[in-house]
Amino acid sequence: MLDPKLLRTQLDRVVTELKKRGLDFDREKFSSLEEQRKVLQVKMQELQNERNTKSKEVGQAKASGKNADDLLSKLKDISEALKVAEEKFAQLQRELDDFLAFIPNLPHESVPLGKSEEDNRVERSWGTPRVFSFKPKDHIELGEQFGWMDFETAAKLAGARFVVLKGPLARLQRALIQFMLDIHTEEHGYQEIYVPYIVNSESLFGTAQLPKFKEDQFAVGKSEEGRYLIPTAEVPVTNTVRDSIIEAKDLPLKYAAYSSCFRSEAGSYGKDLRGMIRNHQFEKVELVHIVRPENSYAALEELTKHAETILQRLELPYRVISLCTGDIGFGAAKTYDLEVWLPGQNCYREISSCSNTESFQARRMKARYRDENGKIELVHTLNGSGLAVGRTLIAILENFQDEIGQIHLPKALQPYMKGLEVI
Repeated sequence: MLDPKLLRTQLDRVVTELKKRGLDFDREKFSSLEEQRKVLQVKMQELQNERNTKSKEVGQAKASGKNADDLLSKLKDISEALKVAEEKFAQLQRELDDFLAFIPNLPHESVPLGKSEEDNRVERSWGTPRVFSFKPKDHIELGEQFGWMDFETAAKLAGARFVVLKGPLARLQRALIQFMLDIHTEEHGYQEIYVPYIVNSESLFGTAQLPKFKEDQFAVGKSEEGRYLIPTAEVPVTNTVRDSIIEAKDLPLKYAAYSSCFRSEAGSYGKDLRGMIRNHQFEKVELVHIVRPENSYAALEELTKHAETILQRLELPYRVISLCTGDIGFGAAKTYDLEVWLPGQNCYREISSCSNTESFQARRMKARYRDENGKIELVHTLNGSGLAVGRTLIAILENFQDEIGQIHLPKALQPYMKGLEVI
């Protein structure tokens, strides 16, 4: 959530920055709500002062043996008026909070200007896409040829956009998860963390999936319980610091979490209907940083490099993209996407998204730290995929296939497959 003080003191700047994201900020509505808030705040202060004055007068009258009935009656009227004003103020504050909950983060000054993904900027590339002596198959054909990737059975079990993996592919998925976690915890300094796959609405609000993206979530249990399947481990992991004050000496916090992820893909109808690119359930290793504000952009570069390391060890060609102002996510101030080369599709596809949300999530979560001087400030939070497991599996199938459909595993992964070189 944006800092309300920023809106009150630098509204023109906020409006300009949000226009870069393609959002026309309703400054008239905000100004109206803010003016009402100010008027009520002044009124409450006046009533509180009157109540305090009358309370003293009542005390003085009683102490001197005078009749205080008239003063008590006036005090009662003032107290009732104050109660009404406080209720109106609370309602107005809820309206203001609801309004602000739908306003995205401001883009960092280094984010390229643009309206859509067409305006994203390529920062760097790694590896050279393989030149095949035959027409490469896509992951669907490769996965189905031996019955190891089964969409028909998955549809029978759960519906469209699910998959059943069998035999070597199920094992390959498990190997990738272990490989990623080992690299991040043993080499990159992350603490492994295991979190619930069901979270409450407070958690989803904290990381900005609610209320704006409610239709993308899978609700579970009774509606009044407000519980949801996680769309990413970012939600429960980041929320571990919700309503907390962390000592400066304990920062940064760096967590790596494997989880299944569940998304309705409400805004993607007609996209990637075939295969494993965009399923309702998928596996991911998530990286989360909780840091001091002055360190967050160095942390973004570090986090991105850590995700890149996985692709390099797996010998998968990729590129790093800076998302433009019109394409960055709702809560992000800056995002790098990693896109892996998929020969079966003859294009690069996203396999990781690494974002700095600055204090946007922290303000919603009330996640703070205490510095060396005892001052309490909001932390900055970052997250990124390290990596999306299903898309990594797809990339290995397509990049390491031979002419008869066998998959020659990258060397780094072979120990995790009990020495298998080919599947």
